[in-house]
Amino acid sequence: NHTFYWEGLAAGAGGEATGPIADKINASFGSFANFRKRFTETSVNHFGSGWAWLVLKPDGDLDIVDTHDADCPLRTGLKPLLTCDLWE
Repeated sequence: NHTFYWEGLAAGAGGEATGPIADKINASFGSFANFRKRFTETSVNHFGSGWAWLVLKPDGDLDIVDTHDADCPLRTGLKPLLTCDLWE
């Protein structure tokens, strides 16, 4: 279990991830800034109601996916780590 802090998600929290999750983010996206940019782009470009997700793939890498309505990455073998609710 890793705690993930991003500006605005919790009082007094913010900044880049640290520890093992930061290592995973850097390995998968090159940097926290690249991760944040991709996560934001995925969220902003999603059409309709749904979700943006940071997920752990079965091979141990991280990815960013979006789903519609009530769909969840668990259905496709991905482990959700962070989500953003996208409302039309």
